[in-house]
Amino acid sequence: MSLADAPPADAPSKPLTAQRVQPLRRPGRWIVTLAVLVVVAQFVHGLATNSFYQWDRFGYWFLRPTILDGLVITLQVAALSAVLGLIGGILLALARLSRSPVLRAVSWTYVWALRSIPLIVVLIFLYNFSALYKTLSIGVPFGPAFFSFDESKLATDMAVAVVGLSLNEAAYAAEVVRGGILSVDQGQHEAASALGLPKGYQFRRIVFPQALRSITPNYVNQLIGLIKSTSLVFYVSLLDLFGSAQTMGSTYPGDIVPLLLVVTVWYLILTSVVSVIQFYVERHYARGATRSLPPTPFQKLRTGLTDLRARIRRETAL
Repeated sequence: MSLADAPPADAPSKPLTAQRVQPLRRPGRWIVTLAVLVVVAQFVHGLATNSFYQWDRFGYWFLRPTILDGLVITLQVAALSAVLGLIGGILLALARLSRSPVLRAVSWTYVWALRSIPLIVVLIFLYNFSALYKTLSIGVPFGPAFFSFDESKLATDMAVAVVGLSLNEAAYAAEVVRGGILSVDQGQHEAASALGLPKGYQFRRIVFPQALRSITPNYVNQLIGLIKSTSLVFYVSLLDLFGSAQTMGSTYPGDIVPLLLVVTVWYLILTSVVSVIQFYVERHYARGATRSLPPTPFQKLRTGLTDLRARIRRETAL
């Protein structure tokens, strides 16, 4: 633009409300976004068009009774192991934080041992436990037994799977719970003690609810790992979701890939449900700790639509 075309110095300028703010252009961000979209599009296209995946067989197997029966067993094992593992983890964490040196030593040794031994070894050892101990008894140590029972009758495949996963889960949950309890400000403990509240009431009503803000995300990670670890119970003769797919794959070798895809999708669904529950649990325990609760997905969608309508109105007004 030449000097002759420039507006005079005394020309009235537009009011600030009428001036349009130009957004900062970020070409690098657009290039990276476009590259990512191209890669994602190629992946989805290959996933949909590659005949190797046999999506027609995937649809056939996805809701078959054999797969659904295995899914039910997976849910049962995961639910029981999660509850028992969390209870055991809380007890181990309290023992680790107690003033008794014996309880601290036993808790530390348990956590150290179970975190060091692979889960598959624990399951196989429990599966063959009856070979070491034919009968179990309750009575006076080194003395007469009051009750005796055959271990092989109690150690069903379901019991072995739940006990093995629970023992393993309790070791990891103990550290998660202990870390959550230690994250509570020491002033909360001192204030509760100053009020003369019983120790049990302090833990249930003051310490543990605050510790849950730290425990929840970490334990959900453990829970997701537990759901995936249930696939190992196939090696102790329990036909869970993965075991059912493996059995069908042996019978129908040509359907191994679609069966593995069926298992993958079901595990994705289960872990997604757990993640949604985690969001609402964290949101619940965030009350009192943040000024405003994090918005739910529906609230985010409503806010986005409102902003979009306001932007459209501004564009049309200009």
